Amino acid sequence: MYGHRPRRPPRGHRLVPFIAVTLAMVIAADVALLGEFSDPEPPSAAVTAKKLAPQENTVAESKTAPPVQPLGKLRSPSVFVVTRKPLQRATMEKVVKVKGIQAVELADAASVQIDGKRVQTLGVDPSSFRAYTPKVTAKSDGLWANIAGGDVAVSFVLGNDGGLTLGRSVPGPGGQLRIGAYATMGMGAVDAVVSRDKARSLGFPQNNAIVVSAPKVDTSALRRALLRVLPKGSQVAAINPVLAAPKQVTQWSSGSFMSASQLTTALQAAAGKLGRPYVWGAEGPDTFDCSGLVQWAFAQAGVRMPRVTHQQWVTGPQVKLSQAQPGDLIFWRSDPTNPGYISHVAIYWGNGKVLQAPRTGDVVKISPLSTRNLAGIVRVSPVIAARVR
Repeated sequence: MYGHRPRRPPRGHRLVPFIAVTLAMVIAADVALLGEFSDPEPPSAAVTAKKLAPQENTVAESKTAPPVQPLGKLRSPSVFVVTRKPLQRATMEKVVKVKGIQAVELADAASVQIDGKRVQTLGVDPSSFRAYTPKVTAKSDGLWANIAGGDVAVSFVLGNDGGLTLGRSVPGPGGQLRIGAYATMGMGAVDAVVSRDKARSLGFPQNNAIVVSAPKVDTSALRRALLRVLPKGSQVAAINPVLAAPKQVTQWSSGSFMSASQLTTALQAAAGKLGRPYVWGAEGPDTFDCSGLVQWAFAQAGVRMPRVTHQQWVTGPQVKLSQAQPGDLIFWRSDPTNPGYISHVAIYWGNGKVLQAPRTGDVVKISPLSTRNLAGIVRVSPVIAARVR
């Protein structure tokens, strides 16, 4: 959803409404709730599939940060869930009984205005949630201590491309928030993390999100199983979507890909936005981030694309750089906090050039293709793209 300068590594962003959950209400115009307040009977933040832990008591935020426990066993997150209302203990008991689930992490989720940007944010228990994040992020004791102390940690791409400078205090819901760390959480729908104490002082809804670890279960099957036990209206999205697809384009029929007229329409649509400002999280029609530009341009050709870069990465087979054709998508990995994360996308224009929305302060433009941190090239299949969630 974002771009790069010539001869420098492209950087990316990722903003998407929390799995397309309709925002229910707004507190002080700053915190958009993804659920409704009620009197929940919440389980604790960290839940194992063996047994639900005793209910936690909410501790008011104080000047002394609570200690963060050492990193334990790393968990492989599988899906991210957002519900419209706080999760009840009875529901969680059903969730942890779903076959293959090894652990579940409870969180508070809201879409929050930070420095004028709508940012999908989680309130978490730093001691337990860290185990679900990429290894580099999980191992940083200082990072989690800062979060426990009231700072907000934003993704590397939001910090760099979105202009949220490390150490800076920025307007947030109810006052200033300090950008205490750059830390990609490895979850496409999450761009910022605060402690649960901080989240609740800001008015977040309680216990309306969970991260599920079921590393040996097919993600699609897991999603279907969870939807059967979760409340109506719950949304479940794969954290790292993977589609089994042939690696070689020769194994695909020509009808699997966009037609010549569709490619022309998408390219012309994107080119028609040259000079429009880059805005982190924007989806058009007048401002864009990198994946927002891709989604909008391809929609003009009747192709339904997912919203964020790591989802667009799996919308078709990979091709070699030497085989790249206009309309293919070019991806980069440039996030040092999560080296495997797909952080930027551009549309191949041809003749060694890409059409992209680079970063804050820049505009939609055509620029030379940089191979630094290049992840690969994808030829979009409309059928596959429509299946990615």
